[in-house]
Amino acid sequence: MARDDAPAQRAEKKRSGLIGTLLKFPFTLIAIVVVSIFCSIVIEWVGIYFGWFSQTGSDHAYQTMLSEMGYLDSQFTRSLLVSAPMEFANRIVDTCYQWLFVKSGIAAWAESGSDSEGWIDVIKTYLQAGMYVTLMTLTRCVLLILTSPLFILAALVGFIDGLVSRDLRRFGAGRESAFIYHHAKRMVTPIFLAGWLIYLSLPFSIHPNLFLLPCAMLFGLMIAIATSSFKKYL
Repeated sequence: MARDDAPAQRAEKKRSGLIGTLLKFPFTLIAIVVVSIFCSIVIEWVGIYFGWFSQTGSDHAYQTMLSEMGYLDSQFTRSLLVSAPMEFANRIVDTCYQWLFVKSGIAAWAESGSDSEGWIDVIKTYLQAGMYVTLMTLTRCVLLILTSPLFILAALVGFIDGLVSRDLRRFGAGRESAFIYHHAKRMVTPIFLAGWLIYLSLPFSIHPNLFLLPCAMLFGLMIAIATSSFKKYL
């Protein structure tokens, strides 16, 4: 009797695991955004302190923010998700700016008293840099949302290609490797999440396509490998 209940218990465990993963996914993305903002601010502050950037003070963060917004304005004029990507991005970034910095009074205090000296001026410089970095990261988040169909397409292509390879292996003399399947399956989610985390935390401006296209290709490749190496017989 225990043997008969074992397959049902395993199936129920898999369903529970899948539901739990889907429920945790939005919170995971929020955690990635928060961690990325924190890492970006820390990197920017360390760069200001050690003079890594050619611009002084918060100018580097400000220029990087403008560059990211420029990519959105010039390169992403169309989207499958929204009709007006630039307006969508401006609405989200402006709303976050109002709630995080304007309503809290941080923006007004950081921008007031430009003739202040000493440690107060240093604090204001770092606060301004933190504000610009936060807005830059949020702009990149909008870019990731707008380019999410790219990852969906890469996953679909990889899945279909993997199914074809699996059928060829089933009807041929291909060998079955659980080692490849399990390791490729484990790499799918880390590649997806790590790609977002690295892109959001970069302290310099980079064209989204230079990073997102290789990341999407690797994401689709892992799905293709995991699907093609799935066991022959269910």
